[in-house]
Amino acid sequence: MKHGKRYLTSAKAIERNKLYEVEEAVNMVCSTSKAKFDETVELHVRLGVDSRHADQQVRGAVVLPNGTGKTVRVLAFCKGSNVDAALAAGADYAGSDEYVQKIQGEGWMDFDVVIATPDMMGVVGRLGKVLGPRGLMPSPKAGTVTPDVAKAVTEAKAGKIEYRLDKTNIIHCPIGKASFGPEKLQQNLEALMDAIVKAKPAAAKGQYIKSCVVASTMGPGVKISTSKYGV
Repeated sequence: MKHGKRYLTSAKAIERNKLYEVEEAVNMVCSTSKAKFDETVELHVRLGVDSRHADQQVRGAVVLPNGTGKTVRVLAFCKGSNVDAALAAGADYAGSDEYVQKIQGEGWMDFDVVIATPDMMGVVGRLGKVLGPRGLMPSPKAGTVTPDVAKAVTEAKAGKIEYRLDKTNIIHCPIGKASFGPEKLQQNLEALMDAIVKAKPAAAKGQYIKSCVVASTMGPGVKISTSKYGV
């Protein structure tokens, strides 16, 4: 893969095999973020688990203290008074079968988060083949299937992110924008890491956090020392 001059210049400032402390790593990412747009900063965490085993899955959600910097469009599947509650909390869309038909019939996908009350999962289940592959299927573990739809909407709008293992046992998550600056990005990174550490499965053996890299959209990755997490 060929990289541009900006990337190569930024990469020279980073020691490839060095493990940086969190504060220094976030500073490096901000200083090497040189694109003409506000780059997203992502954290990539490789875990010492095997995602093929159900008892070693790592999945959950956390509200980042400083949000993600992204405007999140929320669709809430609910009925009755919950529709008004969801809309009042900031949901962009709230309803039931009409949205199932819109998604199935028109291929409508103008939303980023899907929330549902438990009584609506029979309806939402019909969308499994559409929402599942996109990582949008509501789940109790992520807090997106809940009777308190208003709270879930508020959290999603405030910067709640879901984390989960991919097939290579790595979690990829946005932790904000480069424009946030090092302090806010560090707070978000620490909140996410704390959640991942707490989510360690009982069946996990050996070293849990294998490696941790933070990077902006167009910038080089910076390796973080994981010794402070002690797992």
